[in-house]
Amino acid sequence: MKNYTLIILCFSILISCRKKELNKIEGPNLTDVYGDFAVITNLAASQNNVDFSLGQSVYFTCELSKISNWKLSIVGLTSGAEKIITGIGKKLDVSSALWNGSTTNFPMFKAESCQVTLTFPGEADTLTTNVTVAQPKVNAGFLIADFESGWVSSWTTFIQSGAGMDFNIKTNSLSPQQNSYYHMEGTVNWDWLVGLVDFNASAYGATTIPLSSNGDNLYFNALVYGAPGLPNSRVLFRFDEDENQNGSFNSTNEDQYGLEIIVDWEGWKLISAKYSDITGNGKGGNVHNPDKLNKVSVLHLANPSSGIAKSGIDYLIFTENGPLQP
Repeated sequence: MKNYTLIILCFSILISCRKKELNKIEGPNLTDVYGDFAVITNLAASQNNVDFSLGQSVYFTCELSKISNWKLSIVGLTSGAEKIITGIGKKLDVSSALWNGSTTNFPMFKAESCQVTLTFPGEADTLTTNVTVAQPKVNAGFLIADFESGWVSSWTTFIQSGAGMDFNIKTNSLSPQQNSYYHMEGTVNWDWLVGLVDFNASAYGATTIPLSSNGDNLYFNALVYGAPGLPNSRVLFRFDEDENQNGSFNSTNEDQYGLEIIVDWEGWKLISAKYSDITGNGKGGNVHNPDKLNKVSVLHLANPSSGIAKSGIDYLIFTENGPLQP
């Protein structure tokens, strides 16, 4: 009798546990995945006017009836700059749709009105709102050149006597950052070098460019333009270190590093490199000392048999703790 009672008790416990497991729902509700799509709360910005230069940010909110893929596109109505944020879920909020003023597709944002568009792949709905950028994002770092103040007298150039040579600051809508950039163009049929520009430390009031000594924590960044239909340009960024601190660079016993880029794209592209990863000649011991940098040079190169070559550069800047987030 005792054994019979024990069996019944154990069976009752098993049935009770099984009921609890059946009642337990793991994962999303089926209606959250397979239900009809609808917008519950319309797209809105957390603030209508944002000053990114002060470190402000803006986020966007929206609530949906089901878990959905979504794409948020923010377009500057003056610059044409675009920021894209994507995600998946039933709602947009500060954790998923925060904008700090950064750019996905160049040019970079200006002080301007922006149209914000929210779309859902596979759904016809399109939601819109607007936000105004009072001032654009300011990037921390040491700026070598953005060409907004014109030519600096301590910069120097060498331009070959080829055909169609055009090495000048241009101010037009093509600029990826603010209004101006440096244009490099020409044909040289006897040499790979078309022209170059030197950004000397003297332009910044010192014998060496004021940078951190930690090459592992320092990044060089530049925007480089590829001209449509002319994929024959190369841009060489060269870095000369004044190891003995005598105010000049000696190629026989001091380090020179180079970052060569084959410009095989169209439009503007961000180039970033950790300073300690840039290879060099080893003449000064091959120890990266960015705090001893005497000169940054940009050389525009092309195969002499390839005809006219055209490219552009803008917003040369050193950043710490990571690459530039434009």
